[in-house]
Amino acid sequence: MDREDQRFKILGRAAGSNQVGRFERHTHEAVDDGWARDEVLPVLRTQTAIEVPRSVISYNTSPDLPFDRSINPYRGCEHGCVYCFARPSHAYLGLSPGLDFETRLIARPEAPLVLRRELAAKSYKVAPIAIGTNTDPYQPIEKKHEIMRACLQVLSDTGHPVAIVTKGSLIERDIDILADMAKRGLVRVGISVTTLDAKLSRLMEPRAPSPQRRLKMIRTLASAGIPVRIMASPMIPALTDPEMETILQLGRDAGARHASWIMLRLPREVSPLVQDWLATHYPDRAERIMSRLREMHGGKAYDATWHRRMRGTGPYADMVAQRFKVAVKRLGLGTKAPPMRCDLFRAPREVTAQMSLF
Repeated sequence: MDREDQRFKILGRAAGSNQVGRFERHTHEAVDDGWARDEVLPVLRTQTAIEVPRSVISYNTSPDLPFDRSINPYRGCEHGCVYCFARPSHAYLGLSPGLDFETRLIARPEAPLVLRRELAAKSYKVAPIAIGTNTDPYQPIEKKHEIMRACLQVLSDTGHPVAIVTKGSLIERDIDILADMAKRGLVRVGISVTTLDAKLSRLMEPRAPSPQRRLKMIRTLASAGIPVRIMASPMIPALTDPEMETILQLGRDAGARHASWIMLRLPREVSPLVQDWLATHYPDRAERIMSRLREMHGGKAYDATWHRRMRGTGPYADMVAQRFKVAVKRLGLGTKAPPMRCDLFRAPREVTAQMSLF
């Protein structure tokens, strides 16, 4: 159904609709037939399905990304950030990028075993693996499944470098592994902070830790010797971008060594979701925000052109970029982290019946 609020009580969710994915042949829409409804609607709960992956390392050739491979322990994300550019990926599963993305999740508990097998392949060539670039590996269901921790242990055991991006405070659980990897130059972590306004954060990132909690995460990780990047991402014009300098400063004060930023991206189904969210929560500035975005993307809500999609172009985009440049220089933050070590990698031995004799 398009409007899940016709069938469920929607609590703590950012998306307001559940339009079918772009690959489906039919759409469905709930319509008020005029009859009064006396029943109490059930609360829309999170469901988790299990997937047995054939492979877990995804490769890309995108010229504007600093990595060529990544891992996703989960599909979908319960943090439910309304602006998440990964939402359209749920359409490949026959699910909606709307509420389905944050309520119908896929866990991949066999991922650590598959990862070990892929790293053991004779053809494998080591390079940093990125985790958290699509969906958050430390979203709430990680507490139960511990897939990320198991993957991290495989990478640590093999001396493989990894770059992690997250909003999830569960990362603190894995400081024992991360701190050891940091000593060997094998890890760096990016913590994204979109706004410092707790109310705004709760509206657009309903199940993610609060901004202050994320700053505490930076402090905890940095205190353990883990290199942390403060990510002012995504910046929403005329809504959160005025906070950029303060976000960077508080991140630096908490212990972040590096910083980055990305402008709000609205690919495919994300655009109507965000526009509906703006009309609901910020009707007074919705048109101004969309006008800024169109100005940066040649009149469109989004332009996926390489090297433009992350920042946009034009006077407003240039102004935000210049503000970032001035702020990081003043704060002594780096923008490019030193390379992680790849020379420590040792391919795992495949576990076979014969090897178990030794």
